[in-house]
Amino acid sequence: MAVVTGAGRGIGRATAALLAARGARVLAVSRTEGELRSLAEETGVEILAETVGTATGCAHIVETAHERLGPIEILVNNAGVGSANEREIWEQDPGLWHETLAVNLHGPFELTRRAARDMIERRYGRIVMVSSTAGELGAPRMSAYCTSKHGLIGLMRAVAQDVGPHGVTCNAVLPGWVRTEMANRSAEREAARRGITAADVWAERARDYPPGRVLEPGEVAAVISFLASADAGGVSGETITVALGGPW
Repeated sequence: MAVVTGAGRGIGRATAALLAARGARVLAVSRTEGELRSLAEETGVEILAETVGTATGCAHIVETAHERLGPIEILVNNAGVGSANEREIWEQDPGLWHETLAVNLHGPFELTRRAARDMIERRYGRIVMVSSTAGELGAPRMSAYCTSKHGLIGLMRAVAQDVGPHGVTCNAVLPGWVRTEMANRSAEREAARRGITAADVWAERARDYPPGRVLEPGEVAAVISFLASADAGGVSGETITVALGGPW
């Protein structure tokens, strides 16, 4: 069975739906219960409204997965706080910093350490961290986001070494700009700061990629689904960039 966090919208929603379509029993997790309900109606997945931003929330997610669907075989750490509300480092809100690290990095640590026990016992498992191209590059007004996504790659690489001897893999997907609500909030904030429209920002982002467009959530979900499959048994400790050939 699979646990997918941040499954209410965007990449997480597309991933939960695709894994379910390919035969996995899925627990879709998000803080947005209404969006989860519509996902359940569309796909038949199990749902849970819970945060990954606390150790208690992560424990509840794993306990619920066990109660409803059994041992965890696939964990997709996708839930995240975006960068739309960040500022230059000298004006950065410490509360936002801590919230971003709690959701983007501490949550994946808590879920991984708990779910990995199931995988080690069964000698099979797939862990996928959804990082970002910002996990390898720095950007202005993104100190919390970049730090959390860099840290997630380090966590992935270390976990891959721990779980590898037990038939378990751990990898990270690094999406570029994806047409999601979270990314659109950052576009709107940037547009307001620069005195242009969000459509202008998206057009600039699209020009960074050779095909002249940004990604759709399903394109990232397809890569995650592969890494979560039995066919990806030879891939571990790797970062897979999904960015249409662009730097971001």
